[in-house]
Amino acid sequence: MNLKSKLNRMKPHLTGHKSDPVPLKEEKIENNGNIPYHDIWQVNQTVPYWLENEYCLIREIHFPLSFKHGKYRLSDCIDAVEAWKQTSFFHPLSAKDHDIEDLFFFDTETTGLRGVGSTIFMLGYAKFTSDGVILRQHILPQPGFEVPLYMSFLKNVDYTTLVTYNGKSFDWPQVKSRHTLIRKHVPKLPDVGHFDLYHASRRLWKHKMESVKLTEVEKQILGFERIDDLPGYLAPAIYFDFVDRKHPEGIIKVLEHNEKDILSLISLYTHVTRQLLGSDTDQTSNERVEAGKWYRSTGDHDASINLLENAYYQDENNSSAAHTLAFAFKRKKKLPKAVELWKQVVQSGSFKEKREANIELAKFYEHNEKDIAAALDSTKGALQNVVQDPLMKESSRAIYLKEIQHRLNRLYRK
Repeated sequence: MNLKSKLNRMKPHLTGHKSDPVPLKEEKIENNGNIPYHDIWQVNQTVPYWLENEYCLIREIHFPLSFKHGKYRLSDCIDAVEAWKQTSFFHPLSAKDHDIEDLFFFDTETTGLRGVGSTIFMLGYAKFTSDGVILRQHILPQPGFEVPLYMSFLKNVDYTTLVTYNGKSFDWPQVKSRHTLIRKHVPKLPDVGHFDLYHASRRLWKHKMESVKLTEVEKQILGFERIDDLPGYLAPAIYFDFVDRKHPEGIIKVLEHNEKDILSLISLYTHVTRQLLGSDTDQTSNERVEAGKWYRSTGDHDASINLLENAYYQDENNSSAAHTLAFAFKRKKKLPKAVELWKQVVQSGSFKEKREANIELAKFYEHNEKDIAAALDSTKGALQNVVQDPLMKESSRAIYLKEIQHRLNRLYRK
């Protein structure tokens, strides 16, 4: 039975989500200077790395800087890193203190999502050089050969920052876990920074995407659609087949899948940088709002206002932009500007935005303008909003009603 037929039979049983990882049997291959199907591996740019009688496989591909993945060339990532150096913005994904060679675009393939029986069978990464990008993938040919796998991976490590997709929660903890088991035999893991683009994607696009899986981000954001690509959830089954038969036919498909993942990290970092610096000419008003909110959460209010103002001027009917910008102005003690925006929001915003805007206006009129009548009007507007909001939880409604009634009673006494 060929590999394709085997996979078709396996599909109903492979969800990639709920089943526990299956521990693999260990078996030894003697170092006879050769490996099974050596000629096929050579054709696919893959060579063995021997350590005594054990080995791993290393595939290496060189890409020119002109290579295009989705809407971006690899050279655009160099420009992205340089752009951070030209800005005063502060952000967790800033490469201001880095050179492009410091970034390590990293992804793994494993036999399961988590657990003791889960094994990393592929370590893939890309690094920039002076004339292009080198993409390397280290493959575990069978369980028990992890020492050469990690030795080959760690012996020349000279990076400072990982760039991953959910690697902070998954890939790197998995690497640490497996490394612990063999730490006496391999170099120690370096202390690294981490740019996790999964969290960036959630921040920037959760308002318009049901899923921020990397393949969805590729299609909807990066303009890249995979053709004849292996579904990621089949990778463990293919690896089990490879360990059993040694034929590289299927695992080469996993290598190609992993290669696309890594190239997408480069394009995605380029795109996220342009979004955060406001230099993406196709950036929507809502995307600018989300980027502005992110800066606000980091404490860089100047960068936040910069993006939020651009979002508002791009679409003055965007109540989210107006409302978020108003709060940013309030923090910078620019209350008159904030008030003008909140007046707009109470006319066109969502229930939540109108409610918050009315409360802010009530505070302004009461404490700054000493205009009790205007404060009462805004408070009553907030009260009406709370009563009418069909999406508000009853527990929240009760809290708001109590607070607003307290405000009304105080205003009536003045």
